[in-house]
Amino acid sequence: MNASVLLEVEDLHTTLATPHGELTAVDGVSFSISHGETFALLGESGCGKSLTALSLMRLLPEAGRLRGGSVRMNGEDLLRLPEAAMRRVRGRHLAMIFQEPQSSLNPVMSVGDQVAEPLRRHLGLRGAALHTRLLELFAQVGISDPEQRLDEYPHQFSGGMKQRVMIAMALACRPDLIIADEPTTALDVTLQAQILELMRRLTRETGMALLLITHDLGVVHEMADRVAVMYAGHLVEQAPRAQFFATPHHPYTRKLFAALPNRAHRSRPLAVISGTVPPLDQVFQGCRFAPRCDSAWSHCHDHAPPWLNLRGGAQVRCHLYDPTLARPNTADGNGTIPLATTLPPRQSSLWAAREITPLLEVRRLVVHFPIRTGLLQRVRGVVRAVDGVSLNVSEGRTLALVGESGCGKTTVGKGILQLLRPTAGRVLFDGTDLTWLSGEALRRRRQDLQVVFQDPYASMNPRMRVGEIVAEGMVALGVRRNNAARKMRVAELLQQVGLAPDMVRRYPHEFSGGQRQRIALARTLAVEPRLIICDEPTSALDVSVQAQIINLLKDLQNKLGIAYLFVTHNLSLVEYLAHTVAVMYLGRIVEQGEVDEVLKTPKHPYTRALLAAVPVIEPKTRRKMVRLSGDPPSAAVPPSGCYFHPRCPAVLPLCSKHYPCTAALSDTHLVHCHLYNG
Repeated sequence: MNASVLLEVEDLHTTLATPHGELTAVDGVSFSISHGETFALLGESGCGKSLTALSLMRLLPEAGRLRGGSVRMNGEDLLRLPEAAMRRVRGRHLAMIFQEPQSSLNPVMSVGDQVAEPLRRHLGLRGAALHTRLLELFAQVGISDPEQRLDEYPHQFSGGMKQRVMIAMALACRPDLIIADEPTTALDVTLQAQILELMRRLTRETGMALLLITHDLGVVHEMADRVAVMYAGHLVEQAPRAQFFATPHHPYTRKLFAALPNRAHRSRPLAVISGTVPPLDQVFQGCRFAPRCDSAWSHCHDHAPPWLNLRGGAQVRCHLYDPTLARPNTADGNGTIPLATTLPPRQSSLWAAREITPLLEVRRLVVHFPIRTGLLQRVRGVVRAVDGVSLNVSEGRTLALVGESGCGKTTVGKGILQLLRPTAGRVLFDGTDLTWLSGEALRRRRQDLQVVFQDPYASMNPRMRVGEIVAEGMVALGVRRNNAARKMRVAELLQQVGLAPDMVRRYPHEFSGGQRQRIALARTLAVEPRLIICDEPTSALDVSVQAQIINLLKDLQNKLGIAYLFVTHNLSLVEYLAHTVAVMYLGRIVEQGEVDEVLKTPKHPYTRALLAAVPVIEPKTRRKMVRLSGDPPSAAVPPSGCYFHPRCPAVLPLCSKHYPCTAALSDTHLVHCHLYNG
């Protein structure tokens, strides 16, 4: 074993027992990590990344079994250690940051006690020495006022702060290697940027190694020294970061790059990977990606490809790079395989080009929630979830509503739909004020306004079949009263969203996340709406599945003229999909305009901070980092003046006294900021 290598994984096999038999979730995985190195494990959900990490930690679920291989850390095989010895390794030499801090932290223990646990167990710290180390750790991960916060509980911390607590716990004993499993997936871009910068700084200062598990190519580009791509239980490509991003080799990897939304792809459909990841309860004969690969030929289906060494330290598992094979003429002179297909430009939409009266007009929308206390539940204050929002959406157009979690984006959508009754303001749909409607009149209008929720599984009745779910809205609103006509319409809708009509008899749990989102979209389209509110519909999806859903939304808009209010914090998606964008902070719109106006020339300091925090894979597009101090304030006690001023890097004395008026930078570009009210 090389002296610089910290961890060496060889031919790791992990299985899971299921009602239908045993499946091999990790199948012959091999890689190494050196001291001080950040190694990224990249791939879609279900490919085996997290189970690989749990195998290294020996924390598999009850159905999991380690079937072979070795995991050597500093020369010692962790798979051969008795459990008592392995407990001494966990936390002390090998630590893990789990994907969901809320479910990983104990809600009835203070965060100080939870971080202290490994210090007591592995280092024997007690009393003043323990307290001093805890304060040092909290300061190291950027938790302010550590003396007070040690005694607080997880529910008193924001998502970003909980993730910092998890990092402090992992760092407590200065381990040699930290495994970070999707450490920023649930975080906003500003919090994500802070966590990534923190992890970069800590690896640099402490010399620890990092195994970063993610499906976000931007995060990989920001963090990794080397990258490995996982598909269907085994690795298909490894390379140093610079080479990986300059010339990705495996067709699967190249498809992932082509599926990324950005401004340059606006006129074309995003590339999609046909089919699905194969089930892992089978014995594979050929290449696992061959059924979905545009470049596959007969040999790929019959023979599994070996690992092949390429120039620059890259390795790939693909027959296209095997010099001993007679293969189709698809490689260029450098041995790089181009994408097999170039997607044609998308047909331009007649709807988006028309100058028409806004379909939806929201005027100074206010949604406040009362704070009740005491035995008599008297109102002691209000949470200003939405505090005077105004926006317009026209037919065939998409307005993106962006901002951090908790800023009120979803509440705006519910207020528009009258799922939450507004405290004040007007919601005009096609000239009708929805805030004045109730009962049957409002039910009839809801046919025109529909919503696609963030979590499609939670929005479906698990006891209903897909056909019943899609037809539910038609039955409730009296659309196509004839049952046979409804069945025919359901079959048409499933085909329209890319699902087979014979799936009508299946239940929601029998589908993947991307398929469930398609079902949710079919249910929405069943009542023929004119406006759809999309609430983070792709936030939990892999990049390839996301591309399928976004292509579908754009095609439906071009054909049917549907208007979208797209709630998201994915700014790359906004660049590709939206026509206009509104940036929201603490219940208020701080900047809005045409997408190129806001994203190319952002004016509000908060908009600039959001854009600068987005991880990018093109270095020339990276913006200078804008550091925001602290967390967003509470909507129950908003700051005086401009709500953003306590965190603003360009704050003026006037900002704490008066909320800024609207500054019109063009006919469409508006900003609320004292910097432009001179």
